[in-house]
Amino acid sequence: MNGRLTRSGLTGHKALVGTLMLLVAVASAFPLVWMVLSSLKTPAESMQVPPVWIPRTPSLEAYEKVSGVINVGRSMWNSLLIASITTAGILATSMMAGYAFAKYRFRGRTLLFSVLIATMFLPPIVTLIPLYRVIGSIGLNASLAGVILPNLANAFGIFLMRQFIAGVPDDLIDAARVDGASELLILFKIVAPSVAPAIAALALFAFVYHWNSYLWPLTVLQGNADAYPIVISLSRLLSYNRGAINTGLVMAGATLAVLPPLVLFVFLQRFFVDSIVSSAVKG
Repeated sequence: MNGRLTRSGLTGHKALVGTLMLLVAVASAFPLVWMVLSSLKTPAESMQVPPVWIPRTPSLEAYEKVSGVINVGRSMWNSLLIASITTAGILATSMMAGYAFAKYRFRGRTLLFSVLIATMFLPPIVTLIPLYRVIGSIGLNASLAGVILPNLANAFGIFLMRQFIAGVPDDLIDAARVDGASELLILFKIVAPSVAPAIAALALFAFVYHWNSYLWPLTVLQGNADAYPIVISLSRLLSYNRGAINTGLVMAGATLAVLPPLVLFVFLQRFFVDSIVSSAVKG
């Protein structure tokens, strides 16, 4: 009898947890689904009260209008350049610095790593003006290079890679050194495959963050509309959001801006989950 009650309790517990997870998933996905559906509505459906949840006659008219208001292709390309180059730089610098902190023994290592961690607690607004002055002094104002350069290294990325690389066996690295492998070869051919889930998770975090970055690009580019990323270009649609008739236009622009990070997440989600599981096991 007690065994049956225990199994019944476990089944009820699993059902409750499953229901809660489903509710959280629905609540998290609702804004995204509503945005996409709203972008497909006609102006009449957007203005209807009570609201129409699913468009009766899906239309791509809003997407055509977005292309007439902003240069979608150019803006998306600018965002892709900023996010991709910055992410590649963060991965490279984080792996090399993380490898040095994890596997090298040198004087001041602990202090230097502590100072690095401390910079993670600085609000970005604190470094905005000093970085802007530096970029201006080297003549990179109003350019994509000025947006990208200060973000090629990241304290969080170095911390994350250091934690994962520390778990790579020293014997494996020593064996490669005995065989004559260089440190860069060891890093990218032996260490990197061992921490692939962490690399994928860092790539996802970095790409999404810099794709959605607004304040720093706006500060550096200074009205150079040809270099605007999609997030800044979308601000031009705010003037169209004064009436429900233009809701579809705004939602269509937001949908276009969300698609690349969403596609990247779909491809990297397996590695992202693996990195969480690995960190939990190590903890």
